[in-house]
Amino acid sequence: MLMTPALALFYGGMVQGKNVLSTFMHSFFSLGLVTVQFALVGYSLCFGDSWHGIIGGLDFLALDGVGMAAAGDANAVAPAKVPHLAFMVYQCMFAVIAPALISGAYAERMRFSAYVVFTLAWTTLIYDPIAHWSWAEGGWLVELGAIDFAGGTVVHLSSGISALVVALVLGKRAGYPTSRHPPHDLTMTVLGAGLLWFGWFGFNAGGGSLEDGRAALALVNTQLAAGAGALTWVLVEGSRIKKATMLGLASGMVAGLVGITPAAGFVSPMAALAIGALAGGVCYGAVLLKARLGYDDALDAFGVHGVGGALGALLTGVFARAAYGGTSGGLALVGKQLVAIGAAAAWSAVVTFVVLKAIDLVIGLRVGPETEHDGLDGALHGESAYGSASSTAHGI
Repeated sequence: MLMTPALALFYGGMVQGKNVLSTFMHSFFSLGLVTVQFALVGYSLCFGDSWHGIIGGLDFLALDGVGMAAAGDANAVAPAKVPHLAFMVYQCMFAVIAPALISGAYAERMRFSAYVVFTLAWTTLIYDPIAHWSWAEGGWLVELGAIDFAGGTVVHLSSGISALVVALVLGKRAGYPTSRHPPHDLTMTVLGAGLLWFGWFGFNAGGGSLEDGRAALALVNTQLAAGAGALTWVLVEGSRIKKATMLGLASGMVAGLVGITPAAGFVSPMAALAIGALAGGVCYGAVLLKARLGYDDALDAFGVHGVGGALGALLTGVFARAAYGGTSGGLALVGKQLVAIGAAAAWSAVVTFVVLKAIDLVIGLRVGPETEHDGLDGALHGESAYGSASSTAHGI
């Protein structure tokens, strides 16, 4: 749960001062909206009895049948000895942060009402099915043999691909790329990065067992990959611009964490170092490519989460070892991982595009030029992070 407020800080420091609170809202409102959605229907769609491997049934609608009993006593959904309610709320935190990650692509220019509808639709139509495919008993990717320890495909790839589609459909920020939009408070971003690093131990190691050492393996691998990602990004960036930046270090750390997420409980610590280093270098290149291709993914959600998630899922197929309780990597597993990557990316892209077009047709996606110029904090929320704000709204 800590990761979602941490994401608000991480993203909030990178936008202009007049858009800080609107950026915070994208993460904090998700904590409320997706939590309610997950309790009412999302958990059931993710982990209810499988319908042809595509989606869960309504077995757990409104948490019906989700109680305090451990898996071995009353259900076969949660791991043994884990109360079903604990498993549910743990899974809820993945569902909460996934759509919040996408907000990095549309920061500073999306209507709040459009954000609310999009987040609800995205969670229900994209996140829930992909989570079922990848993690639920009977999910078609589970049956295929593709593996995703903590959400490289489910959370990062899906949100990253959707972020790219949002950036393309919504269009560039006013003046981009001629007018610079520098981070207004890098200390805020760095604080968020540190909290993300800490929270990621729960994200990855939280799904492992203490008894067989899987949680310890995932925790160590998470730490190693984050460190390797940070170092690699700084080294590559330093060789290019002759400066080592704090934003680069923070970005590389997140890239390493994203890369190790699908592999954390399946690979050796030395493989985790390699995955983190590769993620740091490749994601840095993906961020540079944005300027060349001309799309405005404001906070690099696609470059870090989309590219890092896909790379991590692929490298899981290369480095996984049966000695760590999974499947040994090789061409067969790499092939299955590629199927998972392609399926999740295609579903995310197509459904995101359709949802965005429908929202734009009904209520509109983007704020008006006046609101974008004045800042979303005052215009949409009647507040200011650093001073007085007008309560006049222009296209909430």
